[in-house]
Amino acid sequence: MTNDNAAIIEVSLNGGTAKAVNPHVPRTPDEVTADALACLEAGAAIIHSHTDDPNFGGTGRHDPAPYLEGWKPVLAKHPDALLYPTMEGGGAHTTITERAAHLRVLADNHVMRMAIVDMGTTNMGGLDAQGVPTASESLFINTNGDAHYMFEFCRRHGLGPSIGIIEPGSIRVMLGFWRNGLLPQGSMVRLMFGGEKVLCGLPPTPAALDLYLKMLDGTGLPWCVATIGGNPVENGLARYALERGGHVRLGLEDLAAPGPTNVDLVRSAVELIESVGRPVATPSDAAALLGLPAPAN
Repeated sequence: MTNDNAAIIEVSLNGGTAKAVNPHVPRTPDEVTADALACLEAGAAIIHSHTDDPNFGGTGRHDPAPYLEGWKPVLAKHPDALLYPTMEGGGAHTTITERAAHLRVLADNHVMRMAIVDMGTTNMGGLDAQGVPTASESLFINTNGDAHYMFEFCRRHGLGPSIGIIEPGSIRVMLGFWRNGLLPQGSMVRLMFGGEKVLCGLPPTPAALDLYLKMLDGTGLPWCVATIGGNPVENGLARYALERGGHVRLGLEDLAAPGPTNVDLVRSAVELIESVGRPVATPSDAAALLGLPAPAN
């Protein structure tokens, strides 16, 4: 085995998951630091985290200070760690310039080598206890103009985009950029499937992944799988993805359920990767596999 086929583990530490749902979820900067370090030691290569600024219904601006406070100690111990934040969805209340303001601060402080770039607008509502769609107005809005802005942002700051795909149409948007050579260096496609209690995304099945991979055929883009409202290791999607040459994202943001810690989830992914005969990528391996631009001095 060589690191050419190493499998990357991304862990999404928290998202909007509250401690009332899972007391293990890290919410404060100190908790993010401790959890990120533990996940890196367990085998994660990429860390994605949120702060308590909302992704829906906020001001459109996220404070960079909690990210800096939580990430700087991680990078002091693991300088090669790959970290990237979230950003609020769009809408009439904000602009992409405002939504990305914290990313500019984080880039200027050299604490990230990746950035989030989500394709398209998604219904993020769910189902109630009776299985009826909730009366939610939670739309995660991302326009084509936002994508233009964020891809240019990544090129300007030397960042690899984590390209979020929740619906098949979003792949079509991304492919329009790819065909015209407009995807920045270091791009990774993040295929987000939908669990049983959410209303977005294809189901986490081999047939659904095959559809996405058919659409991606010929691009050569690296990709990972995740399940919104689920665990790709438990539902079998991760194994199939690893066998097809992909990578894995999991974490308490996506799972949003009581029980495991993020470290537990990373360890389960490591065990699965080893069982399919692939090595686990270190952060340096991941940077090389993705072709991330060299870090700024």
